[in-house]
Amino acid sequence: MIIKTVKVSDKGQIAIPLDIRKINGINKGDNLIIIQEKGKILIEKASERIKDDFSDILKISEKSLKEVWDNKEDEVWNQYLKK
Repeated sequence: MIIKTVKVSDKGQIAIPLDIRKINGINKGDNLIIIQEKGKILIEKASERIKDDFSDILKISEKSLKEVWDNKEDEVWNQYLKK
């Protein structure tokens, strides 16, 4: 693990330290993905698949959708759709 401190410019820009860019193969013109979750920021190369760091979000989303889909109270609308 490498930990560095960087300063944010007036334009909101940061410079990624050279050693971190080299290790991660980040070059001029590369696209990066920035994800913010619970006060933390994750930066990845856009060509890389996002790691399972956010798999818990998918599980929560699936659970929420299942609750909506399996809601018996919503079946009352089915009678209106049949008309």
